Amino acid sequence: MTSLLKITKTEGPVTILYFEGQLDGQTETQAVDHARAVLDAGARFLLIDLHGVEMVTSAGLRALHTIYKMFTPNEEAQAWHVDHSDETYKSPYFKLASPSSRVHYVLSIAGFLQNIPIYPTLQEGLDSFNS
Repeated sequence: MTSLLKITKTEGPVTILYFEGQLDGQTETQAVDHARAVLDAGARFLLIDLHGVEMVTSAGLRALHTIYKMFTPNEEAQAWHVDHSDETYKSPYFKLASPSSRVHYVLSIAGFLQNIPIYPTLQEGLDSFNS
């Protein structure tokens, strides 16, 4: 069985990538390459809509972590930790929205809820960039 990942994009102040299919070893590079293209085109804020994602494997988690690192300036995160050493840094630049309960569970047990804001709906994710 071939796993496929369909990615579509909406541009604006916040770029949205809509993932549909499986986020796994066969689609990891595709996901990272799309995010890199968005970053290289000048986007600073990225929201990934996971509504259509059926499954996330460890390779898919690695892809999301790589994208998180691409959109989260290391110097800024380190500077934030100096003033907030007892708190967990949440990226203001990269967020996830609309995961199924199954995908949310995988993200939770992998520890992604600590550093990557995850919203139940796309609209809530978009609204979070304005606050």
